[in-house]
Amino acid sequence: MQSSILLIVFLPLAAAIVAGLFGGAIGKTPAKILTTGALFVSCALSWPIFLGFLGGTAEAQVVTVLQWITSGDLAFDWSLRVDTLTAVMLVVITSVSALVHLYSWGYMDEDPDQQRFFAYLSLFTFAMLMLVTADNLVQMFFGWEGVGLASYLLIGFWYKKPSANAAAIKAFVVNRVGDLGFMLGIFGTFLVFGTVSIPEILEMAPAMSGSSITFMGLRLMTMDILCILLFIGAMGKSAQLGLHTWLPDAMEGPTPVSALIHAATMVTAGVFMVCRLSPMFETAPVALTFVTVIGGMTALFAATIGTTQWDIKRVIAYSTCSQLGYMFFAAGVGAYGVAMFHLFTHAFFKALLFLGAGAVIHAMHHEQDMRYYGALRKHIPITFWAMMAGTLAITGVGVLGVFGFAGFYSKDAILEAAFARGTSAATFAFWAGAIAALLTSFYSWRLMFLTFWGKPRWADSEHIQHAVHHGHDEPDEHNPAAQEDSGEAVAHHVPSTHEDDGTAGYHPHEAPWVMLVPLIVLSIGAVFAGFVYYEPFVDSEEFWGGAIFFNYDLVHAIHGVPLWVKLTATGAMLLGLLTAWYAYIRNPKVPQEAAHQLGPIYRFFLNKWYFDELYNFLFVKPAFWFGRVFWKQLDIGVIDRFGPDGAAWVVKQGAAGAKRFQSGMLNTYALIMLLGVVAAITWVLL
Repeated sequence: MQSSILLIVFLPLAAAIVAGLFGGAIGKTPAKILTTGALFVSCALSWPIFLGFLGGTAEAQVVTVLQWITSGDLAFDWSLRVDTLTAVMLVVITSVSALVHLYSWGYMDEDPDQQRFFAYLSLFTFAMLMLVTADNLVQMFFGWEGVGLASYLLIGFWYKKPSANAAAIKAFVVNRVGDLGFMLGIFGTFLVFGTVSIPEILEMAPAMSGSSITFMGLRLMTMDILCILLFIGAMGKSAQLGLHTWLPDAMEGPTPVSALIHAATMVTAGVFMVCRLSPMFETAPVALTFVTVIGGMTALFAATIGTTQWDIKRVIAYSTCSQLGYMFFAAGVGAYGVAMFHLFTHAFFKALLFLGAGAVIHAMHHEQDMRYYGALRKHIPITFWAMMAGTLAITGVGVLGVFGFAGFYSKDAILEAAFARGTSAATFAFWAGAIAALLTSFYSWRLMFLTFWGKPRWADSEHIQHAVHHGHDEPDEHNPAAQEDSGEAVAHHVPSTHEDDGTAGYHPHEAPWVMLVPLIVLSIGAVFAGFVYYEPFVDSEEFWGGAIFFNYDLVHAIHGVPLWVKLTATGAMLLGLLTAWYAYIRNPKVPQEAAHQLGPIYRFFLNKWYFDELYNFLFVKPAFWFGRVFWKQLDIGVIDRFGPDGAAWVVKQGAAGAKRFQSGMLNTYALIMLLGVVAAITWVLL
């Protein structure tokens, strides 16, 4: 098992190094074969480890790679810890990453920088694997920052697009805000416990319950402060309310990037961290309340925005933000196994939805505005059925006690856990989650109806007609309106509803099989993952084996909630489905009328609660103002004036004065020398 663990972690790194440094020499295809093959090997080695923990035949192991840091009291090795929690993350990361690598063979086929793209994908996977196998907080932070770097590189992969560069910088900067909290949490944890070893910290944490510390003149609860600081890091990485603004803009990256980073892996790092440190969080009731409230608010707020977006990828991005809120408030109420269960199922159906959206975008010449889709189910049937499986999973379709899709089990379990917990924060999270479930159903079916039903509206898209006219299948770097992920040139155009099919000679085409196979595989997970794995994730302490804090009483209470609580998510799903059907199939005039009547509320949701405008006013403009002041007044007016410019002026004036003595006459030079000798003798005598 130890050799398998080393191969799982370091094969993606080796592939990234070879493809990144020598990709130009070996060529595109060998680079793709190397990186994709490495990920499939890692995936093949990860599943037996996970199934071993599932069957009770595997035990937690720590593999020491090397002695890393020794500095005073701070000493730790670079070690890889694999327990049940790690095993769950290994199969999620390697499975999704391997399928995304394969999918990218088709999606990125015409891109000239494929070696660089696949190297970045593999580098990201290595960093994420380092994060989840960390045996100490410093090693976790190494992986934490590594995925941030890889995310920056992948979001800005198309660096000739200004919007992609801006999105990459935004993701990097916003995550630095959260990472500051994470660093302070790590520093504080070392200060309190005298170690960064995660097992040692978790063993000592219960004894610190109730202790206090003086911070900025205030007496505060030690564990609450530490856990809140650590959770601020999770808020940035997992796009929770307040530090979420980078996630939708990250859709500027290629669609496979959205599936890998912003659906299934990187954004779940915060959830993993909270669950890994769950014994520590259990000693911090205020911090848990904070986690619960932020999670509930995020689930609700992101869902409201998802109902108004037209860009197919942004709808799914806000859906991701909302689902992460579910995971956090599940952890906040103490249901860590349930939080990890939703993380597990969500990885399959959300990666499926993102890759399915990529197949739709591929079919529609990189048009992303759903108002220019329609009636696609007959043209791209495999993509349609794959996205249908993902939609059934995320909306939680199922029959209680019979069968349900993945989200039916995990989302219902979260709502039941919040209700069973019974605290004020948990009750708020329950109702916020229930309303979010209704909105999730509405925007998910809205996406399906706009994309696959109704009349074709393709003739109204400038993107598609440009691509058809010029024969472009891939983003045109010389035509910003035709580039991947723009979707803004037609944002305010209302599509036609005329009776003809509006195709203008164009017919959408199904994606190549190299893109469809990952959709089919992920569809299996979206259909069966909840049904198969509900019991070990939610009910079995033996399965977790001490990897997380397991609350027996809460698990028992989950199964004892009233029937109406168990049916809440299903009722919300049906109401959202019927509303979307009536608004976008039965009476398509309803959305426009509703938007007009709701007015300010609709604009509030459409403009994403004006968070970007607020941050621009509070932080961006003042930062630019300070920058200009320091640049013009301090740098140019003071430093340059009295520094390099002043020194240059002195030299210039001195040179001009010295130049007057250079007359070229020997008698003048002799006189100056004589005067100098007299002055020197006088100075010596005096």
